[in-house]
Amino acid sequence: MIMQKKKRVCRACHQGLEFDYKKPEVLRQFMNRRGKILSRRITHLCAKHQHRLAVEINRARKLALLPYEINP
Repeated sequence: MIMQKKKRVCRACHQGLEFDYKKPEVLRQFMNRRGKILSRRITHLCAKHQHRLAVEINRARKLALLPYEINP
């Protein structure tokens, strides 16, 4: 039997998530403990939403709502 891979659905498209730099608690879900942005493979976002997420995280970082890096 040949098994087919299950097509992944974008979490933002499916759940209706909106990314906004004014909501750092939502953006933190897509960052690791060191403060790096997680990849699409891990976040299960489409290219459009992954790009939008990165833009909003960088805006929040510039306004000091999120850290650039967390030192252990």
